[in-house]
Amino acid sequence: MNFKELINSFFTQPALLACVFSWLSAQLIKTLIKLFSGKVHSISELFELLLWRTGSMPSSHAALTSTLLTMIGFRSGIGSDVFMITLGFYLVTLRDAVGVRRASGIQATMLNKVGNELAQKGLIDYKPIKEVQGHTPAEVLIGSFVGFFIGLAFSVLK
Repeated sequence: MNFKELINSFFTQPALLACVFSWLSAQLIKTLIKLFSGKVHSISELFELLLWRTGSMPSSHAALTSTLLTMIGFRSGIGSDVFMITLGFYLVTLRDAVGVRRASGIQATMLNKVGNELAQKGLIDYKPIKEVQGHTPAEVLIGSFVGFFIGLAFSVLK
């Protein structure tokens, strides 16, 4: 197989296409929810939401990993080693989204609040830290459903 055929087979791989579609779909849904609820204030914020902003409903991480898990389940079977590895990847990703990233985002918000108050009183020089958004369990659940149904569609409608 030559290099061109190798690249072509990579970019036409159904699981890759399903994962990309799933991630983009979740980001689009997230953007539309923010747009219609009046939480988008500029074109640059709109594009940021569409392409890479984390947090909010639905979780694009959950959608992508759920799609991958579904595709692997259909293609390799739920008893296969690769399915078990993908299941572990899915569970770690969801745990991180709901637990670690959410907790660190809450902590960053509190640190910024305290730091800003101390800076206003002239006690310290403070530069706010980035507040990384995690997900609520509902956002992860909806993202997982989005991913499952996209994975199912790509598996059944090939």
